[in-house]
Amino acid sequence: MATIAVIEDDAHISAMLKENLEKAGYTVRQAWSGTEALYLLRECTVDLVLLDLMLPGLEGEEVLPHIEGIPTIVVSAKVGVDDKVKLLTSGAADYITKPFEIRELLARIEVQLRKGGARQSVLTCGSLTMNLTSREVSVQGAAVRLTRTEYAILHILMENARCAVSKNALLEGIADETPDCMESSLKVHISNLRRKLRKAGGKDCIESVWGIGFCLNAEDTL
Repeated sequence: MATIAVIEDDAHISAMLKENLEKAGYTVRQAWSGTEALYLLRECTVDLVLLDLMLPGLEGEEVLPHIEGIPTIVVSAKVGVDDKVKLLTSGAADYITKPFEIRELLARIEVQLRKGGARQSVLTCGSLTMNLTSREVSVQGAAVRLTRTEYAILHILMENARCAVSKNALLEGIADETPDCMESSLKVHISNLRRKLRKAGGKDCIESVWGIGFCLNAEDTL
């Protein structure tokens, strides 16, 4: 389940994108200004960025240089060829003009994520490492044996390191591995996962976020 950052100051467009992206199976993080975007990208792990140019505070052109290693699709009303060329040569992976068809945007997102997926086969968070190809997990180099459900939970938490992930999002994310999982059994799986990671690394890196769900604290995996 990929995570997409929607950086858009128009509340209507932002809500529309969030709704359609979530229907397509993506997790969505939102920012409404350039400053918020920098904070979001610093604190959360995302797989792709949808970046508007006309943002309050820092404009999209100023935010783009701070986005490193993440495919970024510029979504803008600017239609000039010079604008597109400038953004594409400055690091944007793609450019789509407003108004746009959501089907086209979803197709462009899929293409970029497919490219990114081919490059990224390992997730790291502090001393915690997950090999997405072999499905091996280690802490400080020590292998940690996880069940399929525990692996799926940790995968989601690592993709959203330092961000709170709701219980519902976790249940949806692990539905393929454990389709009959309920909130009560989710707590058991997370408790077992916490115990295994703590035994390997000496610290409890999964935090409970009251009223929301759980968060992987990267600092506690060092």
